[in-house]
Amino acid sequence: MTLRAILDRLLLMVAVIIIVSPALLFFIWMLSLSLKYEVDNAAYPPILIPENFAWQNYVSVLESNRFPLFFGNSLIVTGTATLLGLIVGVPAGYGIARMKATRSAIVILIARMTPGLSYLIPLFLLFQWLGLMGTLWPQIIIHLVITVPIIIWIMIGYFETTPMELEEAATIDGANRWQVFRHVALPIAKPGVTVAFILAVIFSWNNFVFGIVLAGRETRTLPVAVYNMISFEQLSWGPLAAAALIVTLPVLLLTIIAQRQIIAGLTAGAVKGG
Repeated sequence: MTLRAILDRLLLMVAVIIIVSPALLFFIWMLSLSLKYEVDNAAYPPILIPENFAWQNYVSVLESNRFPLFFGNSLIVTGTATLLGLIVGVPAGYGIARMKATRSAIVILIARMTPGLSYLIPLFLLFQWLGLMGTLWPQIIIHLVITVPIIIWIMIGYFETTPMELEEAATIDGANRWQVFRHVALPIAKPGVTVAFILAVIFSWNNFVFGIVLAGRETRTLPVAVYNMISFEQLSWGPLAAAALIVTLPVLLLTIIAQRQIIAGLTAGAVKGG
């Protein structure tokens, strides 16, 4: 290995450490808060590793009467939005890729980059007019604004890499367009569907803005429930940090397990979709 290659690798490692260290520091500090009693959390100078771990913080969160309700709401909203997003986004990505509709792909990308708040107010008025406020449907529908564009963008990249010879052979054998999509293109693009599914789950599960506006008392998702634990009268950092880590844990594990597929999916979408 040449000196230039060693220096390049060292510079890359330094850059990664600089970029990752703030997020890693915040995560470690939140983990420390969740394992300490309030006396230790208020101590100065700060205590990173306590003498006695306050596991009761996690127990109190899990034993809360409302936690199963909010966890179930998150599962329903994220699961339904992801499933509907795949049903709409995968065929749409295939159609755009086969028609070489570059402008449509750019519109999809713009829709993904547009802040969700721009959709929130008109959709809030629409849901209120339809009488859906207080149910889970407003959150499910508006989460499609997140899931559908990212699914379409990823699937465009994967379908553009599908060998056209296989589809042409299926067409010669008498298959129609739907059969070609279902039996030829879709099985080949299963890795792309997996990546789209993972990213849709992550973005939908972590969404907070839509839930804080559209959720009712009984339809809050976990991120909103954690936010509502904040009180000006009494703020318990231990249980709050524990609840935040519990909310983060599912998507964190999913991201760690599927990190290679996520990187491959983003790379394919960026190169082929552009």
